[in-house]
Amino acid sequence: MFITPRPFRGAYASLCVAVAALATLPLDTLASTALTSPKYQTECAACHIAYPPGMLPAASWRRLVGGLNKHFGVDASLDAASTAEIEDWLKGHAGSFKHVNEEPPQDRISKSKWFVRQHDEVPAAVWKRKAVGGPSNCSACHANAGKGHFNEDDVRIPK
Repeated sequence: MFITPRPFRGAYASLCVAVAALATLPLDTLASTALTSPKYQTECAACHIAYPPGMLPAASWRRLVGGLNKHFGVDASLDAASTAEIEDWLKGHAGSFKHVNEEPPQDRISKSKWFVRQHDEVPAAVWKRKAVGGPSNCSACHANAGKGHFNEDDVRIPK
């Protein structure tokens, strides 16, 4: 049994409370707390938003980065050093909490159980709108998606 020395008990208890509170935060809050990788921003956000790494488990990120030559129908290959840096960063910040620990079909965020549950009220016709372009285009409805903020109060669905 581990016994915390008396002077550290208060700090240890505070840390435990903070960790427990973090584990109960909604995904949009956890996503927005993700650190930013300059290389990830430069390379990945050049084509789409830099999806917060907490939205997928490490295994999904590993497969996605490992298959950049066929990244959802596009060759997004990078040099080996950039690929390794991005993969390490994504895996290091990947989702591991309750709602994200399951690998979604085709490693698509939009097919994950938590995503489907969060968007279950969105009619299929909305995803087909030209201004929306599909469930992977988070920025269409979430104005601050590029900053990792997905608060429901800020959702504006284009016509």
